[in-house]
Amino acid sequence: MAFPRRTTSSRARHPIRSLVASVLALGSGASAVAAAGPSSASTPVTVTFLTHYAPPQVAMLQAAATAFHKAHPGISVSFHAVPFGNLLSTLTTQGPSAGWTVANIYDLWLPELVQSGLAAAAPANVTKAVRTNWPANLVTDVTKGGAVRGIPNEVDLYALNYNKALFAKAGIASPPKNWTQLVADANKLTNKSAGVQGFGVITSWAAGVVHPWLSLVDSNGGSLLTGTKPNLTNPRVEAVTKLYAQLVKSGATVASMSTANANTTGPYLDNFAAGKTAMIIMANWWEADLKAAMGSHFSDVGVAPIPVGPSGTKSSSVSYSWLTMVNSKASPAQQAAGWQFLQWLNSPSSGKNGSSAMGDVLMSMGILPSRLSDVAAHKAQLSDPFLRVYVAELKNASPFPTVLGGEQMTDTIQTALESVIFGRSSASAAMSSAQSQVSSILKQANG
Repeated sequence: MAFPRRTTSSRARHPIRSLVASVLALGSGASAVAAAGPSSASTPVTVTFLTHYAPPQVAMLQAAATAFHKAHPGISVSFHAVPFGNLLSTLTTQGPSAGWTVANIYDLWLPELVQSGLAAAAPANVTKAVRTNWPANLVTDVTKGGAVRGIPNEVDLYALNYNKALFAKAGIASPPKNWTQLVADANKLTNKSAGVQGFGVITSWAAGVVHPWLSLVDSNGGSLLTGTKPNLTNPRVEAVTKLYAQLVKSGATVASMSTANANTTGPYLDNFAAGKTAMIIMANWWEADLKAAMGSHFSDVGVAPIPVGPSGTKSSSVSYSWLTMVNSKASPAQQAAGWQFLQWLNSPSSGKNGSSAMGDVLMSMGILPSRLSDVAAHKAQLSDPFLRVYVAELKNASPFPTVLGGEQMTDTIQTALESVIFGRSSASAAMSSAQSQVSSILKQANG
């Protein structure tokens, strides 16, 4: 996930919207990141690549690194994969000692990594390549302190996923378009004797808890922040937490079925895959997990825009992005080699049929690439029944704000929402407490 700081009034500058517009205008003459020439290093250099990707994607990256090494024998790339939940702590604890050279990071973390001096500024050739081959606002997204700090890769957003077989069994012809329909459908789909919940939510994973909730907030005309001031007690925001409380009270949402994490997605995925959860709000990247878990039953999965709230005018999902960056604490030779590898990894010469190797890795997980030529190269895949709704909704997406203190803010909101889901607090009390805590966090972080 790095969107620049902004207020809700600047949504028209959303990088994903620029991506859609730029892709529509993309022709065969799109510039490529120039593949770097053979390494001139007098001594071999090893680049350590820190990521949270699963073994199949790490294997794809390793294959790309092997191909790169053949053309650049002075540079070797090794990979260190950790669970998503450990990625930030690994970045910050191993970064100062140069324990990693390059890393794949969530954009929410970039302001802190720049502030701590870990995010190196890109050299001129990489800066030029990024500005040429990615949408302007994704360039802004990776630009902090007046310098490009990384190469964008994926963009993600959320949609309503639903089980078409359960809908048909309940006599529901189409997915809900608004909250009234959402509540009615969730209650109708709930079958307590069969262990089926109508609408599933996530707990125990910060982004997984907050992003679906915030997608409903944005679709209700609300916003998380105004500048660096939280809006958690705003009626349009608090209404979503009250919606959660209503669904839990009716039994349409079952807290014990909600546990998840960013790597396996846990019981949350298992319950949906097994037909025990009728509706969820989830990101495009989990398509590969769903296919693996559901097999032939994957065809039962339907995808629809986020239901619009009573104060909203259109569906608007949360969106976020990721980037690869270089550790400024690594040696000059490692930094140069790291940028050289990342530049090649994101070039059309590294992948298949005009895609970059990174674009191929992302598409293997159902993740939307952001490089213009990658989007063009994977046009057919991006039109499949699961992904096409996500692609269509890109233009309406609302960016998750990247501000100093953003990670602590997300953790605090997670705690507040879980207190409601597990019946420990009312919606109003939870949002009031979170408003106070987040205000302090952001004031301290941003001055």
